[in-house]
Amino acid sequence: MKKDYTAPDSATRKKIMFYDSEDRQTKLRLRCQFDGMNQSQFFRMMISGYLESDPLIYDYIKKAKERYKIQGKNKIDKIDRLKRLSDETKNKFALEKSEIENIFDLIEVDSEI
Repeated sequence: MKKDYTAPDSATRKKIMFYDSEDRQTKLRLRCQFDGMNQSQFFRMMISGYLESDPLIYDYIKKAKERYKIQGKNKIDKIDRLKRLSDETKNKFALEKSEIENIFDLIEVDSEI
């Protein structure tokens, strides 16, 4: 059996659960099987893309929020502006994820002193 590199350590993992229709669950299982992964791998990869602000997932979520009326247009536009400003700042200062984490670590250490 192949190792699942998307799986978290069994001592620290948490269960995420939600409900959907039987038909959609069946379609998801078949589609995942076709793509060579299981449902857990699929959801972990999608969550990673969402948390890491993958542009493709970000765009899909934005469209889905509009389609399903999860947020108003003004709120969606505000979030979009903030994301653009964040991206511009990262590009302007050529900040990588690890560098941003180091900055926050330095701020935390400074506030403890």
